[in-house]
Amino acid sequence: MQGLVRYLYGPGDTGEHRDPHIVAGFWTPAELEPALLEDGRRDFRRLDGLLSQPLALLGDRNYRKPVWHLPVRAAPEDPILTDGQWAEIAREIMARTGLAADGDDDAVRWIAVRHADDHIHVVATLARTDGVRPEIWNDGYRVRDACRAVEERYGLRRTAPADRTAARRPKRGENEKAHRYGRDEAPRTILRRHVQTAAAGARTEEGFFTGLKAEGALVRRRYSSHDPSEVTGYAVALADDLNPAGEPVWFGGGNLAADLTLPKLRRRWAPPSTHSSSSRPVSGRHLSGTSARAYLRTVVREAADGSRTADEFLGRLEAAGILVRRRFSHIDPEQLTGYAVALPDQPESDHTALWYGGGRLAPNLTLPRLHQRWNTDPSSTSEADLTSEERQAFYDDAARAASFATAQIRRHTVTDPHAAQDACWAASDLLHVAAKATGNPHLRRAADAYDRAARAPYGRTPQPTPAGNGLRTSARLLAIAGRITTPATAATMVLVTTLITLLETIAQHHATHQRQPQQAATRTAARHLSDLTQAPAGTPTWLSNPAQAPSPMQLAMADFPAPWAPAHTTSTARTTGPKPGTAPRRKPG
Repeated sequence: MQGLVRYLYGPGDTGEHRDPHIVAGFWTPAELEPALLEDGRRDFRRLDGLLSQPLALLGDRNYRKPVWHLPVRAAPEDPILTDGQWAEIAREIMARTGLAADGDDDAVRWIAVRHADDHIHVVATLARTDGVRPEIWNDGYRVRDACRAVEERYGLRRTAPADRTAARRPKRGENEKAHRYGRDEAPRTILRRHVQTAAAGARTEEGFFTGLKAEGALVRRRYSSHDPSEVTGYAVALADDLNPAGEPVWFGGGNLAADLTLPKLRRRWAPPSTHSSSSRPVSGRHLSGTSARAYLRTVVREAADGSRTADEFLGRLEAAGILVRRRFSHIDPEQLTGYAVALPDQPESDHTALWYGGGRLAPNLTLPRLHQRWNTDPSSTSEADLTSEERQAFYDDAARAASFATAQIRRHTVTDPHAAQDACWAASDLLHVAAKATGNPHLRRAADAYDRAARAPYGRTPQPTPAGNGLRTSARLLAIAGRITTPATAATMVLVTTLITLLETIAQHHATHQRQPQQAATRTAARHLSDLTQAPAGTPTWLSNPAQAPSPMQLAMADFPAPWAPAHTTSTARTTGPKPGTAPRRKPG
């Protein structure tokens, strides 16, 4: 406490402290202000004693670090507050945290020091004068509530609530260490991106861990203390990020972001049961026939490479969320002679095209050919054989899924806001995988900027919806497709254009429900994508000018199958069209 008080009254590291004085405290500021000595220095002995005295009552029950220190700063554009206003802010914070509630004579001892126009320092001793140790668990959330209350009271810049949508930021030591080693980003940020990308592109838990290793991350699984075979969590690290003992610095999923714990990630991959509406790894609802066949062929090859018997092979397909139909011999009903596979939720308009036998996928994927391979060369594997047309179909289907999600969010913004959250969450998956597949820096910056807007408040996992499942399916297909060749880059630009519209729709959704941080994050991501497209032909003007954006009601009406009204009308459109009651003239001949 003594060192902190002397720092607050000192000149600062660069002489930035001016006129330090107490504006509020457990007594009146005049009673607590350190006296001036004849030589101009401050006498801190009385203040030191008053603040440190309650620690003697707790003795061994003291906190290891008994000083509570909170700097509170106003935004640069905020008005300069008076000492009285800063005193009210300090008292609001101390009351809401429970450290010094109004009327509590035995509360902790604290002071608020101001030595600049735009901020104060609130300092408290974590010991009550009645010998009780104060509780500070989750005090950050209560401080956030107090800040939002005073922002509204004094008209200050509105900041984000403590809704656990923000990712865990690197600590100061992590940033300084990254700077010393010449890294552009702290390891925590790099690992969070690796985990998000691997989770978005994975179809199974094992595929997730394989994807992390492919990204160059070290992976450590955590096992249950009751069942040593049950994996309950994981941690990741960079091979070149070491602690003083020369060991890797590990980060658990929860230390990266609230939605990256293993239990929450598993909800993305678990196929639905009869009593659950969880999303399947891949849904065929929005896939073309070309994409469905290419994806099924890829999954069948992977299952065949990891199997040695027909039962194991078909079991792997079912575990991957694929529908399997077994074909048995007419002579011996117990003899398995073939199989067919299909994607769940795929429309059955053409029943013959829904199910694919092994021979329809590839000549070497029939069951007899697979038996021959398992018997002669069980360790052999096959290479992926996606054609350029199939890769382009994956991108086309991703654009179609983004358009469908846009329409659903517009509708749900008006009718059922909670139903739109799953698509907002799944959009992050598509952005991260598209950034990796294309290698485009604009997409990567957009994915990073969108990070906070994807999460539901307070760590909730949204209920799966068809729109969200379509986006997740597209992300998993793009992870398989990779980068398409130069002649087909138009498909990439179509996808980016639909993503811009999707992000602007999500920004409107967040703005309607007064989620300013999420809205700002989404608009930032949309601007990064707009830099990539360089305003392509047909892009609506309101994408670059949010002030011209139509209302959610207008968007929903324009997107209805039979539009009720246009999304946005301008004076130019009214003057260039025909006058009411007149018909356009036809040219002779």
